[in-house]
Amino acid sequence: MAKKIIAALADSTLFLREWFVNPQRTGSVAPSSPQLGAAMARWLPRDPKSYVLELGPGTGAVTKALLKYGLREDRLIAIEHNPTLARLLQKKYPRATIIAGDAWELDTLLAGLPEPVMAVGAVISSLPLLNFPKQQAEALAQKIRTVLEPRGRLVQYSYHIVKDRSRGADDFRLLASQIVWWNLPPARVHVFQK
Repeated sequence: MAKKIIAALADSTLFLREWFVNPQRTGSVAPSSPQLGAAMARWLPRDPKSYVLELGPGTGAVTKALLKYGLREDRLIAIEHNPTLARLLQKKYPRATIIAGDAWELDTLLAGLPEPVMAVGAVISSLPLLNFPKQQAEALAQKIRTVLEPRGRLVQYSYHIVKDRSRGADDFRLLASQIVWWNLPPARVHVFQK
């Protein structure tokens, strides 16, 4: 139990330090709560062979939930812009594919893997899309739509908890939306389908 507490404090400290360096890219002062991770992980693809693309995993709070809810580690591809956090994730999840790169280049990054990945069953996004211009969010959404399998899902959370569509989600069908109060700050999880 003490090891878990120490690890959680270390992740929170690292996350906060990285937020100070680049608050627009980090988007939050604390890692996602286990409750937020669970709310996102419940939308994993049914096919255990499908890949899942996680965007902006940070210190891996949502990643941990994805694996706990049944995602095979070798089916996880995560793109983290911050190289320090990407190295941390690679140590925590050695069988996953962790890419230090820009989520807006996801098509190029997936195609450039040793074994290129052309489609994923779900995209789990912790990116702070409200921190980016609408056109930039729309461009990312189009790339996500292209890489998703038919009926694939985009799971995105936001700290903007009023019930409206997430930025970049105009070309998706809204499946579900819920507020996770046990998070700092509270967040709304939107689930969209291709």
